[in-house]
Amino acid sequence: MFITIDGGDGSGKTTQQRLLYDWLQSLGREVVLCRDPGGTRLGDKVREIVLGDGVNICGISEMFLFMTARAQLIDEVIRPALDAGKDVIADRFLVSNIVYQGYAGGMAIKDIELIGNVATGGIKPDVAIILDIPCGVSVERTGGRARDRMERKGEEFHQKVRDGFLDYAKKNPEYVVLDAISSIGIVEESIRNVISSRLGS
Repeated sequence: MFITIDGGDGSGKTTQQRLLYDWLQSLGREVVLCRDPGGTRLGDKVREIVLGDGVNICGISEMFLFMTARAQLIDEVIRPALDAGKDVIADRFLVSNIVYQGYAGGMAIKDIELIGNVATGGIKPDVAIILDIPCGVSVERTGGRARDRMERKGEEFHQKVRDGFLDYAKKNPEYVVLDAISSIGIVEESIRNVISSRLGS
């Protein structure tokens, strides 16, 4: 299975990815973790550019940089792992571009989807999870610290991000929205229930 976990800052994506990894391994499955952007030499360099300081990046360039990193991740990590019969769990994937550069950044959603389809070679998640938290909770969890360029875009931008995730999931029911306000354990159980239903057990 190819599983993606998306959501706003402070939603617990990385924590839940790790817990899901451990659980799937306990079931005897081979699992690969990756983050988008990143996971390859090229992807890590792109990540430094798009999240770092000192470079002015317009929305279209930002989107293409993310797509470049994703195409490399697909080629080097995701496709080979899936072809080998392994599960892959990705911290973010295409829907984050659709939301950050589309809903919040003003780019046409259809254009991002079209370019995204080329970048991914048509690979889509078997399970796509969106962890949802209000922006106020996100600020509380991160302590109000903006750790990278994307996080410093301000409250209005991040409200558009949250609204974008929810709207896109409403229009694309293959995306499962889970309430991430609850404790780590409750969110973990919700994710396991989603995965178990896809595994048929």
